[in-house]
Amino acid sequence: MTDLARPDRAEVLEMLAAFGQRAAEDVPDELGSLELTWLIAEFEQRYGIEPDLDDEAFEAVRTVDDAVEVFRAAVLAAGGGAAGGGAADGTAVDGAAVDGSTTDTPADATGPAVTAGAARP
Repeated sequence: MTDLARPDRAEVLEMLAAFGQRAAEDVPDELGSLELTWLIAEFEQRYGIEPDLDDEAFEAVRTVDDAVEVFRAAVLAAGGGAAGGGAADGTAVDGAAVDGSTTDTPADATGPAVTAGAARP
C-alpha cells in the first residue's frame, strides 16, 4: 500500500499554525515568502528531505495546496511514498532517522558501522 497522502494538507496547516502560534483553521490559504521559507525548513526537519526548489519553483508556491504538492513530490522522489520506507513514516533515510538519530547499518560495505547516537562522519 502506498502512502501518497504524506504530507497531507492537514499536516502542512499544522506546521504553518505553529509558525504563527495559531489554530490550523486560522491559517490563510495564501503563503508569503517568509511563511514558505519557514515551512520548507520545518518540512526538512520533519522529513529529513530537502525539496528540490529552484527560484522559479519557489516563487510558484503561493498556496497551502501548492506546498502540499511540492512536499509530496519530494517524499516520493526520496522513495518515501511506499509504506514501510522513507522518512514520512518515521523510518530511516540515508542512515538518519527523522528524529536525527542514526541507524545500526554500515556506512558502506567496508566502512565502519554507524550506531544509534553516534556522530556521522
